[in-house]
Amino acid sequence: MSDQLFWDGELRPTATLHSIPRQDGKPTFKLTEVLGPKSQIAFAIISSFSTSILWTYQFFEPRTPVILVAQPEFPGQTGVQNILPNWVMTVPLLSNKRGIQHMKFMLIFYETGRLRVVISTANLVGQEWREFENVVWLQDIPPRPPSSFRDHTIADDFPSIMQYVLRSMNVGHALTNMLRREHPNLPLKSISDLGSKWDWSKVKVKLIPSIAGKHEGWPRVLQSGHPRLMKALRDLGIRTGVGRVAKELVIECQGSSTGSYTTQWLNEFYYSARGESAEDWLCEAQERRANLPWPPIKILFPSIRTVKEAVLGELAGLVLSCRANLWERTQYPQELFYDSNSTGGKVLMHSKMMIATFLQKSTPFSAPSSSATASSKDNEKNNPEPITISDDGTEKEPIGWAYVGSHNFTPSAWGWLSGSGPNPVLENVNYELGILFPLYNEQEVEKVSCFRRPPRKYVLGDDRPWSEEELSIGFLGYV
Repeated sequence: MSDQLFWDGELRPTATLHSIPRQDGKPTFKLTEVLGPKSQIAFAIISSFSTSILWTYQFFEPRTPVILVAQPEFPGQTGVQNILPNWVMTVPLLSNKRGIQHMKFMLIFYETGRLRVVISTANLVGQEWREFENVVWLQDIPPRPPSSFRDHTIADDFPSIMQYVLRSMNVGHALTNMLRREHPNLPLKSISDLGSKWDWSKVKVKLIPSIAGKHEGWPRVLQSGHPRLMKALRDLGIRTGVGRVAKELVIECQGSSTGSYTTQWLNEFYYSARGESAEDWLCEAQERRANLPWPPIKILFPSIRTVKEAVLGELAGLVLSCRANLWERTQYPQELFYDSNSTGGKVLMHSKMMIATFLQKSTPFSAPSSSATASSKDNEKNNPEPITISDDGTEKEPIGWAYVGSHNFTPSAWGWLSGSGPNPVLENVNYELGILFPLYNEQEVEKVSCFRRPPRKYVLGDDRPWSEEELSIGFLGYV
C-alpha cells in the first residue's frame, strides 16, 4: 500500500487510532502512505505551521535532503538555517508583523523521477496524525519527456501557482543554499524547473493560495485569498450568475478555528464563492455592503457537547480555537453555527473543508422516495470507493464545488478587500494553501464530505461552540 500510485489524484481522511474502522467505510491515509517508502525519496520540500522536527525526521532517511518551511519564531523575521544534517529550514516574511505561516503541503521527489504533490490539513505533529482527523489530497506527477512542450503562457495553472507559492515562502533561497553546499545534484535545480520538468497535464484541481501581505491591483489581487477562489471558479465555469436567473449557493464551512465575522466580510466572501466579480462587489456602495443580511453560509464548529462526547473528551478540544468573547458579541452570527461531527466516528476534526452546492428547487414530482434514498445510502456505505478527482472527458454540469486545505473560514485566512473597483487592495494576514474542484452529483458530495450532512443547527440558548476557555490549562496553539 505504501508504494501505491495515484496518477489521477486522491482525496482521503487520515487514519486515527479512535476510528478504525471508520463508520463510513472510507479508505484513509497514514503519513507513511502519504510519503511512500523513505528509501526511495531523493528530496522533499515540506511545509507546516506547527512541526515536531524530531518526530518528522524519523520518516526520512538521514541522507535525504529536506527543506522545511516553518512558522517564523518572531514576526517580521525571514531567513534560512541548517537545523539537522541535510535539513534546511526556511521561514517566509510576515511583513505585517502578525499572522502565521499556516500552509501544509509536501513536494516529494523520488529516485525514479516521479514527483508527488500533497496538500493537507494536518500539521507535522504526531498527535494530529494519531488522535485527530484530517484530510489529505495527493497526486503523482510523472517526469516530462524531453521532447514534450509546456505552454508557458498559462500563468495560473497548477505548477505556475505552486511556483509562485514557493517563491513567496522563501524556498528559492533554501534551494540555492542546498545546491551550493552539499547537494548539487538535487532533482529540482530551480523553482521554475517544477513546471518544465514534470508533466502536470492530469492535474484537474485548482490551487488556492493566500499570500500574507497587502496586494494592490487586479493582477496581484487575483492570485491570493478569496479573489483567487473566485478566479478559479470562473475558470471552471462554476458561477451562480446574477439577477433573477442566479442560482442560490449554500456553503458549509468546516474548520478548527473561527474568526471575527461581520456581515460585510461574510457577504464579500460569499460574492467570491459564487464565482462573481469581486470588482462588481467593490463597486457597490459601502453603506449597502455594510448592512446586508447574513448570506446562506453554515459555519461548522464542534459544540461543547460534541467535544465532551468525543473519544478523548475535553482535552481533545485543545486542537480547536473559538474565542468566547467573540461568540458573545451582539452582532456575532450565532444563527449561522452548526455542529461539526465526523462521518468516521466520535473523533474531533482538524480538517478544513468547504462544501458548496447550488440550492435545488424541489417539487412534489422531483423528490426521491425515502426507501430509494435509504437504499442508495446503504449501498454507498457498504461499497465505499476512493475519491478520485479526474476528468473523463464527458460533458457534466457541476452541482457545486469543494475546497480542502489549510484555510480555516476566517478573514485572516481568506483576506479582505478595500479600495475601489478599478484599484482594489487585498490584505491577507496568513499564508494558506488548498485545492478546489467541482462536484457533479450528490454521491460525490457525500464521498468528499468529512462531516455529517446535513449538519445539526445550533439550538441557541442550549448550544455553544467549544472554546479554549472551557479548560483552565489554556490553548496549545494547534490551528
